[in-house]
Amino acid sequence: MASDAPSKPSAPDLPAYLQDPLERQSPDQLESIADYAIELAAWKRRKREHELEQKRAEEAVDDKELEDLEEREISTDPSEYEDVPISSAYITIKETKPGYHYYYWQWRDGDSWENKYIAPVNPKRNSES
Repeated sequence: MASDAPSKPSAPDLPAYLQDPLERQSPDQLESIADYAIELAAWKRRKREHELEQKRAEEAVDDKELEDLEEREISTDPSEYEDVPISSAYITIKETKPGYHYYYWQWRDGDSWENKYIAPVNPKRNSES
């Protein structure tokens, strides 16, 4: 006689310290855990977006610095730079070593930050003597 018992679902790629305790839970408890996990994931996304907005507000260059770049004929349009995302990149100033400041495009890529060089903040000027 063939068994018509339902087959156990295949487990996602979870570490054993998470998977083993989950398998010991009741169906009702698992549904509560699933609801919580969905809410927690949504909260983490909102928190990350909020932190991104705060960092952007703190680090993005101001209008005067954007005007300086434009006067130097350096584009402030992310679409004119290779691999710079149009919707999320912003211009910031980085100090690579003491006294050396550069403009960079900066954006979030998953859990890490990406940067792309633009130009020095204070380019050397040719002075005539």
